[in-house]
Amino acid sequence: MKEKDKTNKSKHTKYDLEERLINFAVRIINVAEALPNTRAGNHIAGQLVRCGTAPAPNYGEAQSAESRNDFIHKIKMVLKELRETKVWLKIIQRKSLVRSGREIEALIAECDELISIFVTSAQTAERNKRRKNREI
Repeated sequence: MKEKDKTNKSKHTKYDLEERLINFAVRIINVAEALPNTRAGNHIAGQLVRCGTAPAPNYGEAQSAESRNDFIHKIKMVLKELRETKVWLKIIQRKSLVRSGREIEALIAECDELISIFVTSAQTAERNKRRKNREI
């Protein structure tokens, strides 16, 4: 693969992940808005919107990290929010709080995939950090 192709692919991959996180956030908002207007529904909706929309801007911040440690910290914040989102989605699913059970299943699957991506990213960044520290 030519160097130019690698650069374009890298930019495209970053953009795709950001877009994926934005689309995930929009889907989360849709679920939150479909929750019942009850004490539990309102509480869960607020929590879900907070944690389910946070990964996209946190990932954006990671792209502008000031250091490798800052990048790792921000990626771990993305992971923290994704894991919390998954728990809220499971609560919604088990309580059958929305009609579209398939959408909740699909969101849980997407959340799992995103978690896997960011676990790998954090591990790679940690490994590269250790490697660089050994070189110094």
